Amino acid sequence: MTVEEVITVLAMQEEILQFNHFTNEDAWALGNLLVAEAKKRDLDTTVEIRLNNGHTVFKYAGNGTTLNNEIWADKMFASVSRMEKSTMLLYSELKRSEETMEDIGLGKEEYSCLGGGFPVRVEEVGVIGAIMVTNQSHFINHDIIVKAVSRYLHVDEVPRIRAL
Repeated sequence: MTVEEVITVLAMQEEILQFNHFTNEDAWALGNLLVAEAKKRDLDTTVEIRLNNGHTVFKYAGNGTTLNNEIWADKMFASVSRMEKSTMLLYSELKRSEETMEDIGLGKEEYSCLGGGFPVRVEEVGVIGAIMVTNQSHFINHDIIVKAVSRYLHVDEVPRIRAL
């Protein structure tokens, strides 16, 4: 896939995978689907769902994860909440424009543009939080999120990306 094709698919994913509401109970159910999707692939991950006010409404750390995964989740959350898009879309847009995170005002100490952060977007409200999955390649982290959110929202046809 070209960068343009990837960006188109990622934008479509974010448009399709919107919630009509999002409660702490939704976070619990979705979080468990995210963990189940990773385990189905025999992958060890850290999964976190955090609201824009900073409240963590779901958190799971697999046995093979470390504090480093939590640090990456913090960086992904900062990126998603500030840019209101997935970290994979941000990564792809930067690749297309040949810009760095610093070029757009995002320091590497606080932000990440590697895939694994995805916005919790509520229809007619906007981005209210973020889903983060860490400990695998950023393409796999992103794909775990897309697969689990699709299942949670009962969306059968969501386009998927292949690695650039």
